[in-house]
Amino acid sequence: MNEMLAYSIHLGNDKNKTKKAKEIAKNNQSNTTSFSNNSIQNLAQLSKANNHNLRKYDNKTELISVIYGTGNLINDVQNLYLQEFENARIEYNNKQTKENRKIQNYFEHISKNSNRDLCCEIIIELGDMNFWQDKTQEYCYKMVQVYKEQLQDFVTAVPQFKIANAVIHFDETSPHLHMIGIPIKERIQKWNEKTSSKITNIYKRITY
Repeated sequence: MNEMLAYSIHLGNDKNKTKKAKEIAKNNQSNTTSFSNNSIQNLAQLSKANNHNLRKYDNKTELISVIYGTGNLINDVQNLYLQEFENARIEYNNKQTKENRKIQNYFEHISKNSNRDLCCEIIIELGDMNFWQDKTQEYCYKMVQVYKEQLQDFVTAVPQFKIANAVIHFDETSPHLHMIGIPIKERIQKWNEKTSSKITNIYKRITY
């Protein structure tokens, strides 16, 4: 009989932005909450993710495998912003009559906006700690092809989530995949705007 593997998919987010948190904040003297925040809202948080995901702090790159993107997460996200938003940014700026309303760099524009997420991280894990505790390193590295297929399946299932970087970690309790990308939303406002979607909008689609 084939062994059933545990499967988990986690989307990092700021729990202080949920409806429940906002209701609680209304009754607090500070009008804030202190729930966990695993989102990537600005360049500083993206840099932290870069150091962790790509093992910049200890240079143990032999214990990870980048299956999409490069060894520089910040560059990957910046390039994805150019690819997805540059034409819309130029179109928007061409319609502005006031110079101070123009957006010079959409990546920096979103990074400085505390109400928006710069990008988000999704972690996929197959098997739990008990399953992996007696597996050899050679066995663990077979997961590279498995996670490549998971990546392709995810792209097919959630096409509006554009991936900037995907890396597998082999140096923790189990091999798992970190994907960092941008949820894209097309919308019509005063101008045709292509924008990074709120992180909560992606939850409903992670059900494949």
